[in-house]
Amino acid sequence: MKKRTLGKSGLEVSAIGLGCMGLNFSYGQPMEKKDAIALLHAAVEQGVTFFDTAEVYGPYTNEEIVGEALGSFRKDVVVATKFGFDIRDGKMTGVNSKPAHIRKAVEGSLKRLKVEVIDLLYQHRVDPNVPIEDVAGTVKELIAEGKVKHFGLSEAGAQTIRKAHAVQPVTALQSEYSLWTRNPEEAVIPTLEELGIGFVPFSPLGRGFLTGKMSAETTFGSHDFRSNNPRFQPDALKANQALIALLDKVAAEKGVTTAQIALGWLLAQKPWIVPIPGTTKLTRLQENLGAAEVELTVDDLKNIDKAALEIKIVGERYPEAVEKMTGL
Repeated sequence: MKKRTLGKSGLEVSAIGLGCMGLNFSYGQPMEKKDAIALLHAAVEQGVTFFDTAEVYGPYTNEEIVGEALGSFRKDVVVATKFGFDIRDGKMTGVNSKPAHIRKAVEGSLKRLKVEVIDLLYQHRVDPNVPIEDVAGTVKELIAEGKVKHFGLSEAGAQTIRKAHAVQPVTALQSEYSLWTRNPEEAVIPTLEELGIGFVPFSPLGRGFLTGKMSAETTFGSHDFRSNNPRFQPDALKANQALIALLDKVAAEKGVTTAQIALGWLLAQKPWIVPIPGTTKLTRLQENLGAAEVELTVDDLKNIDKAALEIKIVGERYPEAVEKMTGL
């Protein structure tokens, strides 16, 4: 597996990481614990060194699975987790990045991950009630105390990134980015490049849509959050097939899969971009990691961009209430 460095931080990780949320959260029936651990072990064996989790996934149980699975590989992997939500009765009830809450969250994550230091700690969502300078200052103290190595933000806008970075250098921003979610290109990516911050796109395969395996007839279970997502309603799924047709065409020309073109396009945007696709299937894991070998020429990228920009993506990323939690 090829390696990449997240911005100017010196934090080196595999070119493609693994988003662990879907192992037991948000996408319907959770995996059996033993199967989730086996998948994480397979990822390590195939060269993945970058794993992403969060206290709210489960809540809490995702970190426990990751901690148990990766314990024997601790020196060889980078594990990222996140704070930033109130959790009551097993449910996320709103954002909370008060300094005391950050410290409490970190202590919990350290125990669940079975580590003495968190490699990369993200603020999961911007808290409008807490100055970002206070958040960055708290993480700076945690770094000085040896409990955290690197600071990250998720779904933060350009000005928030600048303010945080001035207090404690930001190693990475994690936000949704793919061929059907290109919001970061306008202001965020230029800011990251200027400041030397790495970019970790989540949902780089559009929550499965960019694999090309969905149609207007695709349905989702009641426990799958896509069932309430505007972009996964039948009309949107049908309209957005135009993007899949484009990816299918390029994939056929290159002799690779649709998903590999979607990931390869992301990797080709900047050398400090590290996508973290998630999966519960070994075959999909292998397919995703194969995208690190996809070669897209300058002409390929120009042609993809030209065609993609002519396609209108139908449907918002999230329901309105969730979308308001983002800082973009």
